[in-house]
Amino acid sequence: MKKINRRSFLAAAGLTAAALALTACGGSASSTASSAASSAASSEAASTSAAAELTTVEAGKLTMATNATFPPYEMTTDSGEIEGIDVDTAKAIAEKLGLELQIDDMDFDAALLSVQQGKADIVMAGVTVTDERKAVMDFSDSYATGIQSIIVPGSSDIASPDDLAGKKIGTQRGTTGYIYCSDDFGDDAVVAYDNGLTAVQALNNGQVDAVVIDNAPATEYVAANPGLVILDTSYAEEDYAIGLAKGSSLEDAVNAALEELKADGTLQSIVDKYITAE
Repeated sequence: MKKINRRSFLAAAGLTAAALALTACGGSASSTASSAASSAASSEAASTSAAAELTTVEAGKLTMATNATFPPYEMTTDSGEIEGIDVDTAKAIAEKLGLELQIDDMDFDAALLSVQQGKADIVMAGVTVTDERKAVMDFSDSYATGIQSIIVPGSSDIASPDDLAGKKIGTQRGTTGYIYCSDDFGDDAVVAYDNGLTAVQALNNGQVDAVVIDNAPATEYVAANPGLVILDTSYAEEDYAIGLAKGSSLEDAVNAALEELKADGTLQSIVDKYITAE
């Protein structure tokens, strides 16, 4: 299994950007500038037209359900603002679609249900694509790849996922970490908490032996809690995507916006804003 220390955006984005750069190399400076201006104008016009044709929960808005306890993907600042990689990505998509982003913060399970029940247009909260979820909702193209990591005390005898057998494992309720651990070790071995921070606090208090959670927040939790470490061996690797209601008319528009954001480097800029590569 390839080791990664952060969510990395799909290599296809870089290839697309490179292909676009090669295409632009053939023209003169003036023709390239003219083409760029024309493209920008056409894009703006297309965005306005697309917004008029899109059906959303609230006219003129793209409603995003999230669980803002998942740094650096979604988190609440001291001033009460919600920010993060998913938030900035959603804002960029909304702008491409000519819509205003509205963020609804709630529990993770509720965020998934929100799009299924037509109360939100999209859900972004580090959502993993699984067969079970695909049965009740649709997904955009993947925009990131991540890993589930294992947090343990530095003195723990747990050195690999296999060592979790017979241990109490803390997870965030409704996440793939919870699903994976329940499938592998049984429901009785897993303790579900409302968010990752509470699970880590339980680990510090000796209520669980390990915590399985996405690597990005795991890194931040460990940095804030001396004595805890992340195992070198990851628990699982997975794809992340935007969740939509079954049959959502937004899927094609969201995928087109994502492709543009990958190609022009915006997605990479967003992730680099919040995560420094090691």
